[in-house]
This record gives sequence, C-alpha cells and structure tokens, in this order.
Amino acid sequence: MDLQSMTGFARATADHEGAAIAWEVKSVNGKAVEVRLRLPPGCERLEPAVRQAVQKRFSRGNFQATLALGRMAGAQQPPPVVNEAFLKDLAGLAQRLQRQFDTAPATADGLLALRGVLEVPEAVETEEARASLDKTIEAAFGMALDGLEQARRSEGEALRLLLAGHLDAIEALTLRAEADPSRQPETIRARIAEQVRLLLDASAALDEARLNQEAAFLATKADIREEIDRLKTHVASGRTLLAVGGAIGRKLDFLAQEFNRESNTLCSKSNAAAVTAIGLELKAVVDQLREQVQNLE
Repeated sequence: MDLQSMTGFARATADHEGAAIAWEVKSVNGKAVEVRLRLPPGCERLEPAVRQAVQKRFSRGNFQATLALGRMAGAQQPPPVVNEAFLKDLAGLAQRLQRQFDTAPATADGLLALRGVLEVPEAVETEEARASLDKTIEAAFGMALDGLEQARRSEGEALRLLLAGHLDAIEALTLRAEADPSRQPETIRARIAEQVRLLLDASAALDEARLNQEAAFLATKADIREEIDRLKTHVASGRTLLAVGGAIGRKLDFLAQEFNRESNTLCSKSNAAAVTAIGLELKAVVDQLREQVQNLE
C-alpha cells in the first residue's frame, strides 16, 4: 500500500446551471481526523456529508475545506424590478427640493442608484433544484479529495525514501558499534587487568580476587550486546512497515521512540570514546527519523 503524508492541497471546480462551484481543501499534521469548514451562507446543510466524506478517506490530519459559490459569466439572471411607486415619490421629492432650494435636477441614473428603487430578485429555488445543486457540489468535493489524496501520496512516497535512508544509517551505525575494537574480548580483558593493576598498586590492602569479580561485573553491565540486537530488530521492523505501507505513522512513531531509548542506553553503557561517539551520531539520526515520521498518516 502507498504511504500518505498528512500535508497536501487540492482545488476542484464545477458548474451547475450557471452556478460556479470551487472547492479548496488542505491538510496538515494531526493526531486524528479534524475537519474545519468554510461554507457560504445557506450551505450549512452540506456539512454532515462533507465531514463524512473526509472521514471515510483519511485516517489522520487536520483538514480545512472552503467552498465558493458564484455565478458564471454570461449566466442568465432574473430581470431587475423597479419599485415605481417609490421612484415616483423620490422624483417628486427631488422636484420640490429643486424649487425650494434651487438644487440641481435629479437624474434618472441617480434615482435608480438609490437603495430600494432597483432590485434584482433572487431566483426561487425548488427542492429539486437544491438537491441537484448539492449533488454537483458534493461531486466536486470528491474530486478535490482525489487531488488531495494524490498530493499526500506523492509526498508520502518521498517520505518513504527519506525514512528508508534513515533506517540504513541507523543500521550502519549499529554495525559500526558492534565491530568497534573496544568491544573485542581481548581488549576488554586488557582494560580490566590494567584497572585492577592500578588499584592494587595504589593500595596493597585491596583484595585482588574481589577486585577481579567487581571488574567482571562492571564489564558485563557495560556490555551493549542487547542494545545492538534490539537496534537490528527495530531496523528490520521499520523496513517491514515501509514495505507494507498504509496508515503506519503511529507505529513508526512508537518504533522511533524505541530507537531513541536504545541509543540512549548505548551511550550510557559505553566505556569507550569511539562507541560513545557512534551513539551520539545514532541519536542525531533517530531524531531526524522521528521528525519525519510526524508527517506520516
């Protein structure tokens, strides 16, 4: 299955009997599906269907959908209606003002521009016409969601490559830590023997056998074999998730937390500067992985 990013944008347009329909839809990161709508007055009836369409398509993300409705150029409009009685009253008033105050005579365009003189009646919308318009609007919204889904998938595939690269880097660093000379048995034995010798030289009262036991215990405690094995397992799990695809964002986020835990433990248990440096580099890569995972559905 494809991967989807949670960020994307799409636009879709349609027309219906002279009405121009335009949808704009965008999404950003979110823990669940949250939908915010901007609908023209009178279109609130569309909200349940729009929300349901988003929830059926997507698993995560904050969505914002905006609908614009207008009239197409050249579309027929109802003829304007002149309130003749009101116009007659205004014309008479204008004549009286002209006689009384010697004002300029009123013009036809001036009178028609006054509110209430010239009105464009709204078209009467039947239930059938409204249902037909709603059907076109919802179909256009479906096209917008198609575009948004494609945009999220395109970015998701780019994220797949980035995440695969991070997993490769984590694996390479894990193998470097595993092969570091400081982890060779002879190196560990030599380091322990030197530490015991220095302690005995400092104080002859110390028990050599006890010192050897304590040194062996600390060496065992500092071993990073388990961390290396778990890091390898997590890398394999991450690659499996990327191969399967789908809504794996939460699973990869949990896996990134496990990577972070193991890299922290590796740094704290390391008793060699080289391994500590590898652990710090590993933490940096894991942070990059976690940041990118936040964008996945």
